[in-house]
Amino acid sequence: MKNWREICLNKTDSIQKAIEIIDQGSLQIALVITEDNQLLGTITDGDIRRALLKHISLNDSVSKIMNANPISITINEDKNKILSVMEKNKLLHIPLIDDNNMLVGLETLQQLIQKKQYDNPVFLMAGGFGSRLRPMTEDTPKPMLRLGNQPILENIIKSFIEYGFKNFYISVHYLAEKIINYFGDGSAWGIKINYIHENKPLGTAGALSLLPKDLPNLPIIMMNSDILTKVNFEHLLNFHEEASNNCATMCVRRYDFQVPYGVVEANADTIISIKEKPIHNFFVNAGIYVLQPEIVQDFQLEQYCDMPALLNTLIDKEKTVSMFPIHEYWLDIGQSEDFCKAEKEYLNYF
Repeated sequence: MKNWREICLNKTDSIQKAIEIIDQGSLQIALVITEDNQLLGTITDGDIRRALLKHISLNDSVSKIMNANPISITINEDKNKILSVMEKNKLLHIPLIDDNNMLVGLETLQQLIQKKQYDNPVFLMAGGFGSRLRPMTEDTPKPMLRLGNQPILENIIKSFIEYGFKNFYISVHYLAEKIINYFGDGSAWGIKINYIHENKPLGTAGALSLLPKDLPNLPIIMMNSDILTKVNFEHLLNFHEEASNNCATMCVRRYDFQVPYGVVEANADTIISIKEKPIHNFFVNAGIYVLQPEIVQDFQLEQYCDMPALLNTLIDKEKTVSMFPIHEYWLDIGQSEDFCKAEKEYLNYF
């Protein structure tokens, strides 16, 4: 739901204001949040009616009647998990939060059941040589390596289809015919596939310049074709569109690194502290992006460019680049050990 902010309240707002918001919103729910968007509670039409039966004053604050322990779910959960939670708890709507309990959206049962269709282009990067996976990639492009009973790229495409995306562009270079012969025009999957041919390697972003100039004026989802993930692409797109003045969004993954030694902090020759094998955490690039259409339109033809360089250029120009943290299953199949791990884990997640 894109207009969830219209049904938000502060805990000091009156019950009367909650009634007005619920009536205007037609969703029969209001969300109570802090000034920094922390979810505090929910108020439903039923809560209002129970308050009226108890003769609670409509001038009292909503904190008196709100459900202070609402059922919520993290934004990256897949559609089936959200449906399962809603059906189990007989919910018509459920707040979406991030890892810090910040409210980032609202999912409704009606939206989940009525599958939405998106015209947004999905651009899948499948032109790489897969050199680190040789000899497996000597006769097979990396996106066509099989996990379970299907290629990696087919798994990616089916994930997008699940969320209503149907307009695909695939960049090809190395053993391109293997990909084209398998997927064709996409009609076997009920979608449309166009191929972008790289005459020479252009980097993870360079092939953007080869996209047609008559694309829909909509954000473009871009993804490397060697990734296994359960990202909710619909939530990703909504997150990007709701961010203020956003020109690009990068999916990120938390990465923890433990120093294998005791780390000494010092001031000159005086030890201040000793931390035994400390763990440092970072956000790393997850290889999935959403870009505003003007970024593609302004791209120079066949210019070599990687995505980090492109995003750094946007940041240098003081453009807003957001990050969408993912916590669900994600695996970058870059090396042989990654592929072995994917083979072992595939049936547990897909």
